[in-house]
Amino acid sequence: MVKIKLKRVGATKQPSYRIVIADSRSSRDGKFIDTIGHYNPRSTPEDLVIDETKALEWLKQGAQPTATSARLLNKAGILDKFNASKEKP
Repeated sequence: MVKIKLKRVGATKQPSYRIVIADSRSSRDGKFIDTIGHYNPRSTPEDLVIDETKALEWLKQGAQPTATSARLLNKAGILDKFNASKEKP
């Protein structure tokens, strides 16, 4: 199964994350298929950049977001657009 999850990058005690598409069996910082954005919780305000077209494309293909990545996708408004596109006949 393909998942949308966070990959930790950055120095010790200074995390930032890449939002990646990866196989569910791969480790947190392991092999991934595609990068769709990045997230830095340490900046003020939090830095969140997601490529909307790539994210919607992967969601339509069946990628399942993890809990944290779903929260970030919802914050960016991408999950709302995806759910709206699913409801249309």
